[in-house]
Amino acid sequence: MFFASDNWAGAHPAIIDAMAREAGGYAAAYGASEVDRRAEAVFSTLFEREVAVFFVGTGTAANSLALAAMARPGGLIFCHAGSHVVEDECGAVEFQSGNRLFHIAGPDGKISPEALEAAFARFTPEFVHAGRPVGVTITQGTEAGTAYSVDEVRRLAEITHAHGLPLHMDGARFANALMRSNASAAEMTWKAGVDLMSFGGTKNGCIEAEAIVVFEPARFPDLPFLRKRAGHLFSKTRFIAAQFEAYLQDGLWRKLASHANDMADRLRTGFHVSAQARIAWTTDTNEVFAILTKGGAERARAAGAVFYDWHPPAGTALGADEIMIRLVTSFATTAEDVAGFLAALG
Repeated sequence: MFFASDNWAGAHPAIIDAMAREAGGYAAAYGASEVDRRAEAVFSTLFEREVAVFFVGTGTAANSLALAAMARPGGLIFCHAGSHVVEDECGAVEFQSGNRLFHIAGPDGKISPEALEAAFARFTPEFVHAGRPVGVTITQGTEAGTAYSVDEVRRLAEITHAHGLPLHMDGARFANALMRSNASAAEMTWKAGVDLMSFGGTKNGCIEAEAIVVFEPARFPDLPFLRKRAGHLFSKTRFIAAQFEAYLQDGLWRKLASHANDMADRLRTGFHVSAQARIAWTTDTNEVFAILTKGGAERARAAGAVFYDWHPPAGTALGADEIMIRLVTSFATTAEDVAGFLAALG
């Protein structure tokens, strides 16, 4: 019963098979192989336009390099205060870009349009001491387990573009968020105003497969050099490309994300009727935040459940005998895992 993170899950057999097929023989290095070209073409089909794709090995690399492509002297990259680039990437964005992250408020892990507009109003070209905005990044799905709607993405893009700046989407759990909407990948991204994104596969059945997808390639000409300088132009990129080719074939990525979301729904349903647990707030994706009795948490762990304790956000009311936890389901989570966890609570 592993609910610590979707990063803990292994790899889907189709991903393993795809890599095994590439293990023999020879292929051009540094992104020039036939499998690289095929995978790039699949991305263009998925997004319904010609895109540039830069394969990297980690989500941190994808985010920091994409945001480095926005960088300018004195630059500020606007992001939600609780976003992954703030909380969990060890200053990688600042390191790679030389710019700094400027935190924007908003409920449910989402940037508030009003807060974004107010942040832009704070900075003027004449006042160089404060720096200048160079772009905005949003997380889809968010670190709070919620998801932006297409309209919410579009509104933030309108505000960002009104200042002549790009909008980036951190899509480490893009598949999980997309499965909660009726939108296509194109409608959720560039058709809503996203200029470039980090497209994640690792959390949803791949091994180490992340990509920077650029919807207007000519706008970010430095990305090939940024990736090389950062050490993420792998000589055998075909092994990342092969993962993505299998991942995106026949909608596998959607099926895996839908399964993870369904398992999270089972947890949410179970918490609603449990005397030992309650939902901390409503979530949309495969992340569930719950408040458990300490006894219930101990019993679950004793039964083999693995999950993280979580720091309650400001304003969260906990009883003396309660803790907050986070549970993350994955493509590998089973209905038996969920039922076993709920039964173990007591």
